Amino acid sequence: MIKFGPSGNGEKFYSEGHKHTEEAGAFCKNLGLDCYEYSFGRGIMLSEEKAEIIGQAFKENEVELSVHAPYFINFANPSEESAQKSYGYVLNSAKFLKLFDGRRVVFHPAAQGKVSREEAVSLTADRLKVLRDYIYLNGFEDLYFCPETMGKSAQIGTLEEIINFCKIDKVFLPALDFGHINAREGGSLKTADDYKSRLEYMISELGYERVKHFHVHFSKIMYGTKGEIKHLTFEDREYGPEFEPLAVALKELKLEPYIVSESAGTQAEDACEMKRLYSSVDI
Repeated sequence: MIKFGPSGNGEKFYSEGHKHTEEAGAFCKNLGLDCYEYSFGRGIMLSEEKAEIIGQAFKENEVELSVHAPYFINFANPSEESAQKSYGYVLNSAKFLKLFDGRRVVFHPAAQGKVSREEAVSLTADRLKVLRDYIYLNGFEDLYFCPETMGKSAQIGTLEEIINFCKIDKVFLPALDFGHINAREGGSLKTADDYKSRLEYMISELGYERVKHFHVHFSKIMYGTKGEIKHLTFEDREYGPEFEPLAVALKELKLEPYIVSESAGTQAEDACEMKRLYSSVDI
């Protein structure tokens, strides 16, 4: 079943008087939303006890939790010490995801740095094979680890790179950030066919059953010559992408992903708007 929800707590959550993330489960349910992404972007600053409280609150409201691992991850850094830290960031995120009773860890794979693109991608792939081994050793193979398409040209994470990373093992599930793809490609996503071509490529490479419930981040994003600049809201009329053509493509291809709004402050409202637009599409 397709799911819609916000990344973190936006302005509406706080304006209604809410203060604690465990309240976000009921908040999402009352809006008719189905999922929520908890960000560890700046690091994991949460006790295990608090994680269990949050997880229970979301479970009671039937809102599925995912997590975003810390932004510090860089599997293309030549330093082995850096690589060990990156493994730790992903695995610790998985540990807390288990406490949340969730199933998806989203992570940024790497940045190119001073080496060639080919070297950076190759090193990232090698490190993801090591990460796969750690995942199995730690008993996390029942979770999905979702490398994300990235919005800046200096980051590792084109659609093709992400799909190839996911070929390493079934524990890896693509996280397609369509705002990032659009920003990186200078406004490439305009029509349903623009979306379908990317989705059909993913299906052809990984198989329909594997990617039917893939992970999605969606927001409008300002971009320049080097790609992503900043996240916007659905009110913006200058930058894209628009969600309705994606809704058409998803319905035509019978895909039912987990869709997270990353709008700047209006993520809950924009998640509701995406759900409304999806429901209005008649194929």
